[in-house]
Amino acid sequence: MILAHENTRKHLSTTTRVEGWDFTFPPSPAGAIPIGVFEKEKTLYLNSTTIALSYYGPSHTDGDVSAYFVEADIFHTGDTWWNGHYPFIDYSTGGNIKGMIKAAETNLAKVTGKTIVIPGHGKIGGKSEMTEYRDMLTTIHDRVAALKKEDRSLEEAIAAKVTAAYDSKWATSFLTGDVFTKLVYAGHDSKRRFGGIVELDSADSGILI
Repeated sequence: MILAHENTRKHLSTTTRVEGWDFTFPPSPAGAIPIGVFEKEKTLYLNSTTIALSYYGPSHTDGDVSAYFVEADIFHTGDTWWNGHYPFIDYSTGGNIKGMIKAAETNLAKVTGKTIVIPGHGKIGGKSEMTEYRDMLTTIHDRVAALKKEDRSLEEAIAAKVTAAYDSKWATSFLTGDVFTKLVYAGHDSKRRFGGIVELDSADSGILI
């Protein structure tokens, strides 16, 4: 059985355009549509294992959930944590940097120094790596917010190289410092326009199997 947040089933059932990738996902075939959905929390029991699922709210997507394997003390964050990489945020369907920071804070509150944490991208890690990730998001967010407050344009924000101190560790060929600056900058627009559709701060799509 495929189990997911209710928003995931909605997005998998329809055509979804991801502007950041310049790609349109067609509706998934019937066999790939989740048949079990939940809204906020759900607990499963499988092979003597307790699995606690929890919905983040809008962050990387509007369907992101975590999975905590209670007895083993293993926590899966999905794409709310990219260990050692700048994260992709899909603004075309409503993802936002503020939600990503909130998700990072939520993750830190749920783990201890002994918890094994599985990220959506990157190596398995723990609380120290998650703290470093949260601090990176917050610092870059605050730097871009300051530029926005000064009415700096996107081009000026990129030219300011607000990610320079982080690029050697976090930048990839897919998500450079300039690309991530653009994503963070988009999170400070009161309205965002993609493909002729004006979107307010909301959310985007995600999958959990």
